[in-house]
Amino acid sequence: MTHSRRKTNVSFDAPAEYRIVVKGRIDDLWAESLGGLHIRFQSHGGEDGVTTLSGQIKDQTELIGVLYSVYELHLPILLVELAPK
Repeated sequence: MTHSRRKTNVSFDAPAEYRIVVKGRIDDLWAESLGGLHIRFQSHGGEDGVTTLSGQIKDQTELIGVLYSVYELHLPILLVELAPK
């Protein structure tokens, strides 16, 4: 089996813009605990809706911390995306 690797300029120890989407609602009061990310909730009719967290994360360690915080809220993570430059 052959694996193709796409080259990216992502570094473990450099800031980057991320977008994280979770199922459910995260209140704006969590912004500081989530690294100061911008929090936007969108409801889709009768569904639970989704929350999008976006902004700069200083490094991969902080990214893992944010993801762990979402995990502790018992919300399913739908997407983690490095914002294109």
